[in-house]
Amino acid sequence: MKKNIIYCSDSCFFCQKAYQLLEKKGIHFKKHYVRTQVDWNEVKEKTNRTTVPQIFINDFYIGGFDDLSAAEQSGKLDEILNKT
Repeated sequence: MKKNIIYCSDSCFFCQKAYQLLEKKGIHFKKHYVRTQVDWNEVKEKTNRTTVPQIFINDFYIGGFDDLSAAEQSGKLDEILNKT
């Protein structure tokens, strides 16, 4: 089963926007809260970025909220969702 994961913080405005977009599309996801230095190191290792949200859909790295929004607007998000 492919995974949908968001590295996030609940105090992050862009994380909230990502949750809303994914929920609107009916995409189930797991939140991985980034709270400790170990968590930040994991984000950096997997994405080479140091901000949240960092989003993976069907195990495919999307990026942050701006990337997610752009993928939705271009239709790329639907392509990723339809891959098995």
